[in-house]
Amino acid sequence: GGSSTITFSSIPSTYKHLQLRWIAKTDRADTDDVVYMTFNSDIAAHYSWHILRGNGTAAIAGASTSASNIGIQYGASGSTGTTNIFTGGVLDVLEYANTNINKTVRSLQGLDLNGSGWIYLQSGNWRSTSAITSITLDQQYGSNFQQYSSFALYGIRG
Repeated sequence: GGSSTITFSSIPSTYKHLQLRWIAKTDRADTDDVVYMTFNSDIAAHYSWHILRGNGTAAIAGASTSASNIGIQYGASGSTGTTNIFTGGVLDVLEYANTNINKTVRSLQGLDLNGSGWIYLQSGNWRSTSAITSITLDQQYGSNFQQYSSFALYGIRG
């Protein structure tokens, strides 16, 4: 079965950066879903993000400011997408333990739609100088990540 949210808690401050790697699919009845990311259980309007996406014929840019999360666009495949195809992505959280700066993320994720699809280059910001001690991932439209979705968090030494 799946899980409604994924939480990495008690993250030690012993690394320079963090890296999240994932493959994900939700139970949303569509081809894709957005993965929401929050830090330290903060769901106030302290986040912003920017995207650039392309599919080989079109490029589109977008942004959100004063958001309650970082919305990782096309961060998961939906249940009506291609069977056994999961969105894959890599996201870096830069200087997550530095209490002198706001936190910045950058990601690259892609979704195959059986011969078509999208690739996303995204950045995000959490306007807080607090060290990140937990990361929570949720989906915008679905209610659960499907079986075989996988999220792994790595620490990167400086």
